[in-house]
Amino acid sequence: MHCTIVLYKPRFHNSSGDIFVPESQTPKRWFSNFGMKGYLPALKMKILTLISGGDVGGAKTHVLSLLQAINKSVEADLICFTEGDFAEDARQMGISTKVIDTGNIFKDIAELKAALAQNQYDIIHSHGSRGNFMAALVRKWSKLPVISTVHSDYRLDYLGRPMAKLVYGNINKIALRKIDYLIGVSGSMSELLIERRFAPDTIFTIYNGIDMSRKTLDVSRRVFLRSYGVDFPEDSIIVGIGARLYPVKDIATLIKGFAKAERVISKLRLLIAGNGPEEQNLKLLAQDLGVQDKVAFLGWVQDMDSFYASLDINTLTSLTETFSYVLTEGARFSLATISSRVGGVTYLIDHGVSGLLFSPGDTESLSAHLITLASDKALRRKFGKKLYEKTKNEYSLEATCRTQLEIYESVMRRYSQRSNKRYGIVICGSYGMGNVGDESILEAILAEVKGIDPEVPIYVLSKHPKETRRKNRVRTVHTFSMLSFFRILRKVGLYINGGGNLIQDDSSRRSLWFYLYTIMAAKKRGVKVIMYGCGIGPINYAFNIRLSARIINKYVDVITLREDGSVAELEKMGVTKPVILLAADPALSLSAASPDIVDSIMFSEKLKPERSYICFMVRKWPGFEEKISDFAVAADYAYTTYGITPVFLPIDHKKDYEPAHQITAKMKSPYHIIKGEYSAGEVTGVLSHMKAVVSMRLHGLVFASGHGVPLVGVVYEPKVSAYLRYIGQTNFMELCDVTADKLKRSIDEALKRGKSEDQTQAVQRLWEKEKVNRIALEKLMRELSENEK
Repeated sequence: MHCTIVLYKPRFHNSSGDIFVPESQTPKRWFSNFGMKGYLPALKMKILTLISGGDVGGAKTHVLSLLQAINKSVEADLICFTEGDFAEDARQMGISTKVIDTGNIFKDIAELKAALAQNQYDIIHSHGSRGNFMAALVRKWSKLPVISTVHSDYRLDYLGRPMAKLVYGNINKIALRKIDYLIGVSGSMSELLIERRFAPDTIFTIYNGIDMSRKTLDVSRRVFLRSYGVDFPEDSIIVGIGARLYPVKDIATLIKGFAKAERVISKLRLLIAGNGPEEQNLKLLAQDLGVQDKVAFLGWVQDMDSFYASLDINTLTSLTETFSYVLTEGARFSLATISSRVGGVTYLIDHGVSGLLFSPGDTESLSAHLITLASDKALRRKFGKKLYEKTKNEYSLEATCRTQLEIYESVMRRYSQRSNKRYGIVICGSYGMGNVGDESILEAILAEVKGIDPEVPIYVLSKHPKETRRKNRVRTVHTFSMLSFFRILRKVGLYINGGGNLIQDDSSRRSLWFYLYTIMAAKKRGVKVIMYGCGIGPINYAFNIRLSARIINKYVDVITLREDGSVAELEKMGVTKPVILLAADPALSLSAASPDIVDSIMFSEKLKPERSYICFMVRKWPGFEEKISDFAVAADYAYTTYGITPVFLPIDHKKDYEPAHQITAKMKSPYHIIKGEYSAGEVTGVLSHMKAVVSMRLHGLVFASGHGVPLVGVVYEPKVSAYLRYIGQTNFMELCDVTADKLKRSIDEALKRGKSEDQTQAVQRLWEKEKVNRIALEKLMRELSENEK
């Protein structure tokens, strides 16, 4: 067995860039001593792939193309349980292939065990119900980690085939629960698995990669069409779909939408490549709609390159999908694309930027999209170019291969660490409440933790555990499930309290007592405690001040603070025992979403990039209702004086819509209220397009400040003014002092100042201070790892 150099991400990187890998955590079976800095020489991995061998379509393409590609880096063998085209194609591609099909399940298992015994495999990787079933049966015996790639929703795999669903569908459901790690083909499939309560930290994501460098046949549209007996006019605008003609592909919606669009754009024509049981019904539908002469059913098409080269618009109308090759194949030809909003499609296509999306079965929207693209050749070219670029950069076969190898390496590291008793982190804060600000803090903490050790098990206390688990792919329990919390404390070595203003009694005394109790409970059970990137106060009651000081002094190891006002607050309280470090808000470490994603959001929200906007972020708070008219007058003033349209962006999706509507009800000028729920990076990207931001919400100010957007702060709690002072801003007022005239003057000042380089530089200095959070966290995690030696 020969050696190769593979990238190995060490367990820890410290702040100076030096590498630290605890010897007890290095998987010695696979990795030897350090070579180049940042790399480890590793014995070549050996992977055994199991699959039924009867697979067709996207799953077949994914498995064979990936096996062929990764064999350049690792040794990957294939076992099929049926002889056929799959196995034969694998052999022709140079993949080491064996077929086990004795006709007796017990003999098949015996042969599989013999193959495992004869070869020193490191990982078993299964696909499909039969592959998963066999992998689950030999998992314990082999003592190897088992991975399954889930290509589609296993509950829908045998749609319309009740006996197959009863037998193979149920076998697959049981087998998947026995397998160590799952790979979802697309982010949406991974989310589906998490929703079905598979452990989120055992789920990886991969996408169907396509070889963008593959050469295509040079066949003209006319020659290709005539080879199938199709004689469309030369100036036709051809819409196409390549799909099996099964109900789940919903070709009927495409024909209906096409028929509506063709009445408006008579040059439209439709090509359908594929066969299946729905073919006759679809032909009858086209006839009933009077478009039978404008719809061509090509049947099975061998030369799909020439098919895509003949199209002007590519489509997908599936009711359910993971990540369809139909779209990436079309992207290879720079085709403008319309797709149903299913599965991983939204990860590939940014609506309004690189294609158009519609809800499954929505004939009207599909028809409208067809008319839009058929009417605008330049738009078709723009969408096609954007989609090609994104596919090449993110969804190529090379990228998929790289992801698969990283998954294998991650699994091997995790498998070597599974015996560690106190290897994990629990995070507690104001999470699962629908507040983008609080969720951004969690997102930032998770990014820092995974940047230090990507394999560490993480548990999060959340008010909505299911949603937090889905969004962040971590294990969760309900915030107030104390029995679950105590069980977690037996497994972890570090408790992270924060960030945000948790240690305060302004909004609730009970929440303060709860957080103090969790700190004490964690420390008493031998867990190290860090209060991370937090703010302190206000604490109004003398008893709560004494209680907080006593518990923090006795049970907290390290505190990192997000602004200097909190340092003074701790000094007043008499907190001196923990290590106290001045840092910055963890959310500052998050980046804005990509321009394409932001443009797609702006398009979906009907915000036009050529217009100017001012953003208002308000919240309910005692005294706010008396100021509603003042906010409304100020918003109207921005529009009438500067021609800037007010936009209301909710930070808390449960609480901020009502105050926004209260203001807009009193306004006379046009306005927008952002309706979608977006991540911190997406909100940051949207705010970067604003001429100014008027905000009560702290994290609205945090997100906007890094882009130099002029700020007007409305202070409802000291944390708002503390942050603004921290970045050198003075354009703010207390909520109780708000008047229409003061808001107008502040808006004038903000717009006069424009985007501020000084503000941007101040925030950049805070970005440097924010790194103190990571340094403190890394030190504690290193200490925990050393204790596990």
